Amino acid sequence: MTVTQLSAHAAPFTSSTPPAPSSALRDLLFETRRPVHQPLRGFFGSAVFDYQEGLTHEARVALSYQRLRVVNAGLPDPEALVRDAEALSALHEWAGVVDAGLATILSIHYNLFLGSLLDHDHGERDLGPYLRMERVGTFLCTERAHGNDAAQLRTTATLDRATGTLLLETPDPGARKWMPNTSTTGGPKDALVAARLVIDGRDEGVFLFLTPLTDGHGRHLPGVEVEALPQTASSPVDHCATAFRGVRLPLTAMLQGDHGRLAPDGGFTSSLGSPRKRFLRSIGRVTSGKLCMSAYSLGTMRHALAVAVRHSHQRVTSGMTSGQRVPLFAHRTHHAPLVEALATTYAANFLQREVTDRWARADDDTREDAERLVAIAKGWITWQARLVMTECRERCGAQGLLLSNGIAGQLAANEGTITAEGDNTVIWVKAAGEMLLGGFTPRPVADAPPAARSLLDPHHLLDLLADLERLRHQRARTRLRDRGAGSPLDRWNGASGHALSLVEAHAHHLAARAVLSAAERTGDPEAGALLTDLQRLFALRYVATHSGELLAHERLTADQVRQLPETIESVVGALLPHALTLTDGFHTLEELMERHPMLRVESMSA
Repeated sequence: MTVTQLSAHAAPFTSSTPPAPSSALRDLLFETRRPVHQPLRGFFGSAVFDYQEGLTHEARVALSYQRLRVVNAGLPDPEALVRDAEALSALHEWAGVVDAGLATILSIHYNLFLGSLLDHDHGERDLGPYLRMERVGTFLCTERAHGNDAAQLRTTATLDRATGTLLLETPDPGARKWMPNTSTTGGPKDALVAARLVIDGRDEGVFLFLTPLTDGHGRHLPGVEVEALPQTASSPVDHCATAFRGVRLPLTAMLQGDHGRLAPDGGFTSSLGSPRKRFLRSIGRVTSGKLCMSAYSLGTMRHALAVAVRHSHQRVTSGMTSGQRVPLFAHRTHHAPLVEALATTYAANFLQREVTDRWARADDDTREDAERLVAIAKGWITWQARLVMTECRERCGAQGLLLSNGIAGQLAANEGTITAEGDNTVIWVKAAGEMLLGGFTPRPVADAPPAARSLLDPHHLLDLLADLERLRHQRARTRLRDRGAGSPLDRWNGASGHALSLVEAHAHHLAARAVLSAAERTGDPEAGALLTDLQRLFALRYVATHSGELLAHERLTADQVRQLPETIESVVGALLPHALTLTDGFHTLEELMERHPMLRVESMSA
């Protein structure tokens, strides 16, 4: 889908042509494959999405729902958006910058709710109310007592043959659906509820059931019990605990497919014998949800970094001589962390682009590998966003704490992305286990000896990252196979730390390779040189952190370890004059930036 101008509320995009290499960097980051980003950028830069001071939590949540309808009114084809992984990811990149609550509820409505409906049999189902946003969709899977082990959830949908209906029940307090946006705020709502299908006493596994939550006036229906939860430190959303007491649903409420079909006479068939596989097929949209969470983090880390770099060029402070005034960015202690954050942010963006492309093109043979890659990228990108935005907030001092300056609120909301659609550590543990059991083949040791190679050679740096992958893979597999270590749990506990460090090294390797690939395919020599330096800095920082491990296994020489600090300094120095060019490459919401209080010229001279 090509996203066109979204709404009459949106300000038209007007901008002078950026100088090379900023233009080349923008093309690489955003429009290499399809023009899905620029219309969104123009739309979300509109004043309708400005931060509003003084709102209560309830009013801020209501505003996010109002904006959700503005977004939906401007989409030329919401169904096409939901089916398009690249466009859906792009929507999250820009929405999260202006309104974290909006990004959360649109992710639930479009990806989890509508996406699940479209991924199942839906020919006889009227999706119009959801496509027109007459009713908002939400997704109820996690339970209070069953989070990361959601396959064990206890909510039931029991076939009542006498009435030809399904009885939806919450059997105990631990089975209450935990934290979905099920309040009456935002208008009429329906939900997809994950529940165990029980037929004649037999548990057939977990499926999704389309369940009305409110009437046409937004009042909760009988049997739907909703309790507002305390406000979180993350995105402002109407989080609730939800239970069902004797809620009757038609048999057609079950979302069906080859993994499970319920006939009008109550007969059940499935192409999958494993209840766990049926569950995973039912909630398959969680994988694209991971891409959406990564996308939120990408957009907000780009914006925070652009704000921090611009602020540090505008704000002046004391120099090293009496009476001297220099920009904050002139000081190494200020600019070095920001330059390193630039390297990380570019790496995260290029990794996301490659992962999204892999997921969009996955078929039955490659889907499992693509799902693992999405999970690895989600964990790494959302964690890196936390680090980058924390650094940006600190570099902006007290002004960085103002929510209207576009960093602090997005940083807090990013904590939600770290937990949503699979807690990062848990999904990395799963990925690690798969990598140890055949899902990953380490690269062999490079032929050239380390002493013959330069620390500034980007391909040598990739080989060093591959060395770290291989060493950790070997160490984890050795510990996992140590039958003298005790029970299977004992062996896994002994291996898990090394296994997680394997996933971390793998993420760094993939990200560094993605940056170098972008550098090598651009037609702009200056942009290519900048990206190569970014790849060097990104890889060198990780190599330096683990230089002892590489030295012990003779993948670095002692002289190279001693050279690492100066080598890193030289690359930081090379990138330093280009910091604004690199943030220009982020194509940030210029209109929004100009409305941030700390970037106004008068605030700089105060």
